[in-house]
Amino acid sequence: MRSRRNDGRVLIYSHDTFGLGHLRRCRALAHALVDRFKQLSVLILSGSPIIGSFDFRARVDFVRVPGVIKLRNGEYTSLNLHLDISETLSMRASIIKHTADIFAPDLFIVDKEPVGLRGEVLETLKMLKRRGTRLVLGLRDVMDEPRLLEPEWQRKKVLPALRELYDEIWVYGLPQICDPLEGIGIPQRVRQKMVYTGYLHREVPTHGAPPPSSSTRPTRCATIRRARRSWRD
Repeated sequence: MRSRRNDGRVLIYSHDTFGLGHLRRCRALAHALVDRFKQLSVLILSGSPIIGSFDFRARVDFVRVPGVIKLRNGEYTSLNLHLDISETLSMRASIIKHTADIFAPDLFIVDKEPVGLRGEVLETLKMLKRRGTRLVLGLRDVMDEPRLLEPEWQRKKVLPALRELYDEIWVYGLPQICDPLEGIGIPQRVRQKMVYTGYLHREVPTHGAPPPSSSTRPTRCATIRRARRSWRD
């Protein structure tokens, strides 16, 4: 990793509300990075109310922005502060940009939401782009169904950011397993930015786990998405 200093700095953004998935993924990524690069420091920006309950390795730290929670109607509201959601989002955006300005990362990784919650990282992306910071969007290998994801990204005006701001799109998986953007009208110049990283290493208990089967075949995206829907239901 190239750096303007003797050390390297990575900033990771996660819009987290209450879910553990985003936070655990960012933590696993941060730990993998500091394991490999011994002069690297990683700072995680998160709205998770429980991020302080997690243990982090040396050279990994976090900044918590004011939390929000998603309501049943799909709208967001402030988690703890008695503030209008627009005020909360304005505070979050300001903290994110100011942190990025001072921390001056060599690499900025945005988890899942290309422009952040309600566009809160867009100005930070533009600022860092002007500075020459490498910008990466990180995606899990299985996203929502194309019929849901494509109109959502159109509404959020995601495509210009993918086309003009991001240098790479990291997919945490393998291409033979799943293409997270399958069925979505993404220009070829954006698809060329996709880099499959393989799966992030996670520590899991092995006691009592069944032995792996040699006959297991890769599961296609649609099957995995159906399984995810059944878990949510």
